Amino acid sequence: MSLGGFFERYFVDPIRYNQGYNIVNTTVYAIILGVAVVLLYKFLKRIDVRVNEEFFKALMPYVLLGPLMRAMTDLGMLPRTYLTVSPGGYFVIAGFAIAALLVARKYTDGPRLYGLYRDIGLLLLSGLLFILVINYGRLSVRWSYLLYFVPVLTVAELSVWLAAKKFDLIRNNGILFYTHFYDATTTFVGLQFFGFWEQHVLARKLISLTGTPAAMYLEKLLILLPVVYILDRLMEDEDPDLINFVKLAIFILGFGPGTRNLLIVLLRG
Repeated sequence: MSLGGFFERYFVDPIRYNQGYNIVNTTVYAIILGVAVVLLYKFLKRIDVRVNEEFFKALMPYVLLGPLMRAMTDLGMLPRTYLTVSPGGYFVIAGFAIAALLVARKYTDGPRLYGLYRDIGLLLLSGLLFILVINYGRLSVRWSYLLYFVPVLTVAELSVWLAAKKFDLIRNNGILFYTHFYDATTTFVGLQFFGFWEQHVLARKLISLTGTPAAMYLEKLLILLPVVYILDRLMEDEDPDLINFVKLAIFILGFGPGTRNLLIVLLRG
């Protein structure tokens, strides 16, 4: 197989034909993500931006841009291209977020920086929401989804709350576990009750082995527990901003796909 054929088979065709992820592109994307996290962290340090609660709040409009753009693509409101589905869509949103941060950094600093950065993000988010609103007549809301989603999410998040009372590692990283169990719930409900299918190769394997989409919760634990253990126990002497940024990336990887799943199952084109 030629290099071009290899690239087309494992990277282009999965997007072109909506085949989901495979072991090859998953591995490559994971490596790219790791490198991107390190580079973005160094970039933030260079422009003297702290990864703190204010930065997290200001970043939220950009975090919402990703799943909204992907959901609107799946619903037919935006063209399906490499730049509007993952992982290309994440690079596009990251590009917007970095450009907006540079603009905000140029014109202000201190606490005002985060406010301006947030406002630019809200402006971008408003543009996508405007497209959604003017196309709303093409959509119908699947209210029955909430009859399954709300009780299952309640049980899932309650299990995190109970575990957090007993285990410090979960309590100290509660937002990550709550967020990823929210993501797992959107997947579980979509697969179990509405006939959707799982795109990620590891999740598909676990579901196949266990025979139930509830394996998504197991997958989250198998990934999150060792990662937060490494960050909190083995890297406790590292720069706190680096630890916070890695945790921010983990949060986005749960919140983004979960919100995208929620939107595409709740809304029908």
